[in-house]
Amino acid sequence: MANIKSAKKRVLVAARNAERNKAIRSRVKTFVKKVYAAVESGDKAQALEALKAAEVELTKAASKGVYHKNTTSRKISRMTLMVNKMA
Repeated sequence: MANIKSAKKRVLVAARNAERNKAIRSRVKTFVKKVYAAVESGDKAQALEALKAAEVELTKAASKGVYHKNTTSRKISRMTLMVNKMA
């Protein structure tokens, strides 16, 4: 543990931020899994709805700095391609 007061505070802040980031990543993964599940089941309407929700969550995560902007863009792009390929 740190000895300096400001360092102790930074440890607490880092822990709080890590917890927040973990929750956001978990939420994003849930939404992404819903898209993959909808694609697997072959339900295009449900897949489009899930994609829209996942896109919002991914964009929020990127704006908070949890994911890099390009990572978010890549994930959205790949999911969109998958959904569009459904016949």
